[in-house]
Amino acid sequence: MFQTLTDSRLANLGARAIYGAFDEYHAQFKTITRRARTHFEQRDWHRIREDAAARLDLYSEVVARTVTEIRDLLGARSHDKLIWASIKAVYSGMIAPRNDWELAETFLNSITRRIFTTVGVDPQVEFVDTDFDAPPTKPTQPMLRTYDAPHSLEALIANILTDYAFTVDYEDRARDARLGAEAIGEYVRALGLPCEVERAEMLEPVFFRGRRAYFVGRMWCGGTLLPLVLSLENNEPGVALDAVLCAEDDVSILFSFTRAYFHVEVARPYDLVRFLQEIMPRKPIGELYIAIGYNRHGKTELYRHLLHHLTSTDEQFIIAPGAPGMVMLVFTLPSYDVVCKVIRDHFDEPKTATRAEVMGKYYLVFKHDRAGRLIDAQEFEHLEFDRARFSDSLLEEMRRGAANTVHVDGQRVVITHLYIERRVQPLDIHVREAAEKAVRDAVIDYGRAIKDLAAANIFPGDLLLKNFGVTRHGRVVFYDYDELCLLTDCNFRTAPTPRDSIEELSAEPWFFVGEHDCFPAEFKPWLGLQEPWRSVFMEHHADLYEPDFWRDLQSRILAGEVIDILPYPHSKRLNKAVSQFG
Repeated sequence: MFQTLTDSRLANLGARAIYGAFDEYHAQFKTITRRARTHFEQRDWHRIREDAAARLDLYSEVVARTVTEIRDLLGARSHDKLIWASIKAVYSGMIAPRNDWELAETFLNSITRRIFTTVGVDPQVEFVDTDFDAPPTKPTQPMLRTYDAPHSLEALIANILTDYAFTVDYEDRARDARLGAEAIGEYVRALGLPCEVERAEMLEPVFFRGRRAYFVGRMWCGGTLLPLVLSLENNEPGVALDAVLCAEDDVSILFSFTRAYFHVEVARPYDLVRFLQEIMPRKPIGELYIAIGYNRHGKTELYRHLLHHLTSTDEQFIIAPGAPGMVMLVFTLPSYDVVCKVIRDHFDEPKTATRAEVMGKYYLVFKHDRAGRLIDAQEFEHLEFDRARFSDSLLEEMRRGAANTVHVDGQRVVITHLYIERRVQPLDIHVREAAEKAVRDAVIDYGRAIKDLAAANIFPGDLLLKNFGVTRHGRVVFYDYDELCLLTDCNFRTAPTPRDSIEELSAEPWFFVGEHDCFPAEFKPWLGLQEPWRSVFMEHHADLYEPDFWRDLQSRILAGEVIDILPYPHSKRLNKAVSQFG
């Protein structure tokens, strides 16, 4: 029947179908997001994790269903770009009154790229840039609560805690107000600012992630704008203020590309993201969309930003600094803070994984709690670049190692699949080149990173320094996922004592070693640390060489415990007597 419809009618039906699917997706997204408050109040940490995973799957599920519906609707004309140009125009008009128009544009892009397998970008059938020079709608409800000239810092914190009450009582609101005020006072005095807040603005929506809730805002002290984030936890006695974050770096780490996405219910994501960028000006817009759960639109913003950057420079992509990967070919643009990772066609010994298994590991990281230690990798398909953008050495490496994924077609380079991540300095380079204190701090944090990952039920597999990196904040993170696995899948053992000199001098294990066996005592040579850093690591993390450390965490995880991993330094906690990992 639909094949007899006019182009105009088909365009209207197609646009309405996509609009309806997006509306369904975002309604379900908000329903899942809204439940985070209840889970926090009920201390139902397992449901929080389940909802986080379900929300990540939702977009792909709705897109797949919509693509099938549109193909059935358009039939033989499903690849007719004139029809799709009309669908895009009708759809643009339909989404203009919405508060989430930018997300709706990305949704249509997801449909058209799936149908056309678009290489590069096609402005005829997708929103390469947004259709709107300015937000097409105005805010329909206030996003901020303003606190003018409170009598004291303590009164300010008390007022905020009162205004953002939960169904669960605070354990001791007066105590929290006092401790929070002391923490702010100490910080602003260290900056040389007056110990009083002239005005504060707090976002109406509450941010939830893992076992914590966050009130996010900003304040002015002596005319200086500072972030103001209150971190709350809910334990048996009630809700308590755990930390106050006033430094941009601390808030940026909270919203890091190494963490799971927040659950925050907001009417206009556009306004929320712009507010967040005012208190974290070095954070890209795309990363902020990703941080609040809109990872698909965050990818759109990241890609747009890359395209715009390419128009401002003629520099070339080069092989990224660091040891060449056996599984991934990694390249970067020197002036741009990301790396691009392409899976190699073949893996040299001793690597045994398949391409599908490697992609599965990246998907595991996408769905898992990244614990502030795993870099979020955004997956892209069918990207196109000017051939002149690639150095000769990089193109040659691509021809040798990734010819199945990278194709040179005349003056363009087409990459059918790649991951884009934030660039960090490889830890092995950092240890060789950084100042002594920075190296010491990184070596200690290296051990903390391994422990945080273990607490999140992740074993990196390959613990070599070259597989870890150091962020601009000095935090150590992991980025080589091909040998990563769940901690609970490992069997941590103590190697048996050799019975004679032949066994003792054997180059190969003389005892049976299972596929998932791990021997923590053997981690020492794997780490590749030289003196004095090996001793520094041993001083702080000798327990990592003992099977009991790993077995204890396994037991806790298998017993159903959701282990608390701090998203800020322990020194920021108002109750410093509470230890990491409970």
